[in-house]
Amino acid sequence: MASLTYLFLLVLPLGLLGCGGSSASDDGAPASYVPPGEKDDYYLFYSGGHSGQVFVAGLPSLREIQEIPVFTPSPGHGYGFSKKSKKMMGEYRWGDVHHPGLSKTDGTYDGRWLFVNDNANNRVARISLRDFKTKQILGPIPNSMGNHGSSFVTPNTEYLLVATRFSVPLPKGTHAPVETYEENFNGIVSGVDIDPETGEMEVGWQVKTPPFNWDLGSTGKGPSDGWAFWTSYNTEMAHDSLEINASQRDRDYAAFVNWERAEEVVENNEGLNRRNGVPLIDPAEHEGVMYFVPVSKSPHGIDASPSGRWIAASGKLQPTTTVFDFKQFKTAIENEDFQGEFRGVPVVNYDAVVEGEVPVGQGPLHTQFDGEGNAYTSLFIESSVTKWKLPPWDKETTEDMSKAVTDKISVHYNIGHLVIPGSDTKEPYGNWLVAMNKLQKGRGLNVGPEKPETSQLIDISGEEMEMIEEDYTRPEPHFAQAVPADVINPIEVYKKENNDHPDARWDPENTGVERTGPDEVTVHMIAKRSQYNMNGVVPPGDTQTFTITADEAGVYPFYCTNFCSALHQEMQGYLEVKPR
Repeated sequence: MASLTYLFLLVLPLGLLGCGGSSASDDGAPASYVPPGEKDDYYLFYSGGHSGQVFVAGLPSLREIQEIPVFTPSPGHGYGFSKKSKKMMGEYRWGDVHHPGLSKTDGTYDGRWLFVNDNANNRVARISLRDFKTKQILGPIPNSMGNHGSSFVTPNTEYLLVATRFSVPLPKGTHAPVETYEENFNGIVSGVDIDPETGEMEVGWQVKTPPFNWDLGSTGKGPSDGWAFWTSYNTEMAHDSLEINASQRDRDYAAFVNWERAEEVVENNEGLNRRNGVPLIDPAEHEGVMYFVPVSKSPHGIDASPSGRWIAASGKLQPTTTVFDFKQFKTAIENEDFQGEFRGVPVVNYDAVVEGEVPVGQGPLHTQFDGEGNAYTSLFIESSVTKWKLPPWDKETTEDMSKAVTDKISVHYNIGHLVIPGSDTKEPYGNWLVAMNKLQKGRGLNVGPEKPETSQLIDISGEEMEMIEEDYTRPEPHFAQAVPADVINPIEVYKKENNDHPDARWDPENTGVERTGPDEVTVHMIAKRSQYNMNGVVPPGDTQTFTITADEAGVYPFYCTNFCSALHQEMQGYLEVKPR
């Protein structure tokens, strides 16, 4: 049975890509209007949810520019068909991308990489922003189930920090009755080490937690550099009917994790156990790694302000956003101002660390920052965004926290995440906010029962927020990141001198068929094969490998599926498979 390996090399003329600028035109066009031939000011990276992909749009136009295949095959890109991409994807053919995170240097975006998580299959991926291609998929991460609390990048891209949505018996693969959830199940917080030069990822350490459901997180900066923060729900440790049983307590817990201390524990090998080959830290046995802080019931987002001092957390079942003072948190630790402990982990006194509870409205989820001292919180139930002032507050505001709220705008409808460019850095670019709404409820043409989500562009450059633009997104954005276009410097073509593929061909005379053994046949060509359930798209200067099994005699046409010249239709031929 012959095996044919196809290598494709396309050399295409370079074209200009991109769309538009962001200033209002003289004829009164919206500020988001980007005229033909001009370019957007920002790249906007949407998570693709259960599509398994990342979608790239321009900001402020909101026009989609590109799809980046990550966890799901994409015939349009040849992704998941080449040997390299099939190997990288492993046994999984889909993923659930929730939270993209951009690489940073000194607390600001550096334009090198985009990291995303796979909530379904416990993986993370790294995308190079030099060519907008997925370069590595890591996972499944050991001992983890439901990699939701991810992907949170430390200020100098030392780590990608992730946490489990679901708890399981450890090590993963161990069986215990779910009725013994409280006794035998555990959650995990992981530090994924990132090589500063190559970006290669590997799991560096893990911290064992009680069987809470870890939700979302963020990384510190400035005074909170070296720390990470996660919210949890189900501190009741219920195992069924969580809609009811996981909402019994007045407060849940946020975890404040000292990742520098965790790193120290591993480096010093302080009596660690290993589970599935990974150093596993028990915070009850290693002081200073983790602390619990009470937070509003059923919290979702927790976000560190640009200064790194203020930590904003929102509970879905409480109409306020709680602001913690990290400086007060450090003081509370030094003074051991605890209200008890939970499984050996200190629980910090709530009153010692809370700066205030801002009455933002019903169903608060996530908070973003504009770098001008303002915060913006999404309200799922109200379908609104609330703008409020960060501390320090004057006496009048501390006595009446409603005075911290400065504006509110309606969105359409049921907003989940929102994003301001650079919000998770020390220097946000605070002129635009994108509201990512879960339901659009008839705002567009009817496309049947399955409705698209909407994104709405809000101008936040003035005192009052202003709705500017609306667009529809492919399923299903959870979070997004946005970065100024000039921070990223993509290549136009892969350089020949950097292509070390052993089967690369640069001269048409060197294409053709070689028999390298009794059955193995390598075909060097510049087109695609049909009828073999594969497709490839090869960018200029790149080389990819595709393998098929030619076990049926016959004559099979092949053709070019990706338009590249006026003679596109003529780019075809035949593959002959002779009978044995």
